[in-house]
Amino acid sequence: MSFLSTIFKSKSVDSDKIEILDTKAYKNAVIGKDVQLVDVRTQREFRSGHIGKARNIDFFKGGEFFKAFEDFDKQKPLYLYCRSGNRSQKAARKLVSLGFEKIYDLKGGILRWE
Repeated sequence: MSFLSTIFKSKSVDSDKIEILDTKAYKNAVIGKDVQLVDVRTQREFRSGHIGKARNIDFFKGGEFFKAFEDFDKQKPLYLYCRSGNRSQKAARKLVSLGFEKIYDLKGGILRWE
């Protein structure tokens, strides 16, 4: 183990609970499947186009954001995405702290979807 990985290991304690999938793997996991799929962009972004059956929960809504996840099953995988992958990564880390066991994030966000 390198010196740098030793220093930064404590920062990524929950990294095994978050997995970033490329577009192909993400599509295979969510298209035509009954999964917990969440778009963490704003309502306006969501209305401009989203992945079918995705639920819109705006990351920037603070307390409302966390409250919206109360009815989700924390034991089942959660699939997140945003515009570019930045917000969904932040959301994933917050949701792991709330007890979600496995979160899949779309690499590059919806910009890479089509």
